[in-house]
Amino acid sequence: MATNSNNEFIDRVIKIKRCAAVVKGGRRFSFAAMVVVGDGNGKVGWGYGKANEVPPSVQKATKQAQNDMISIPVQEGTIPHQIKGRFGAAKVTLIPAGPGTGIIAGAAVRSVCEAAGISNILTKSFGTNNPVTLVKATIEALSKLRTKEEVQRLREVSL
Repeated sequence: MATNSNNEFIDRVIKIKRCAAVVKGGRRFSFAAMVVVGDGNGKVGWGYGKANEVPPSVQKATKQAQNDMISIPVQEGTIPHQIKGRFGAAKVTLIPAGPGTGIIAGAAVRSVCEAAGISNILTKSFGTNNPVTLVKATIEALSKLRTKEEVQRLREVSL
């Protein structure tokens, strides 16, 4: 777990890919990094950066993640209701859990939940196990979450 001292963001490197371009003198390698950034209090974002070396690609991804953060409702360390997210072949189901349960999730989904400040959640992923698409599906699911108060206001009814 790496933390920036100036902004107090939690950033996690999800995946680093090495890409090779074949040129006249041999292979030229470049790197792509996927990073999840959160404040641990209901804000989370992901970024994807590419560069010729690993550190600049991680920096680019971190900067993009900080710029594209979304706010999610976290109630008592968990999410308000069950939700499903999908991106490509990745499908993720997020289920709220009681206190003391912890984060029951794979590595990619776990890092998103930890960065967002969710401490009790049950998850299940279907389809692909590609960490990049799992992170995108998880963020997509979290962006669809609504609190009871928001639903009441939007529907103009009392629940």
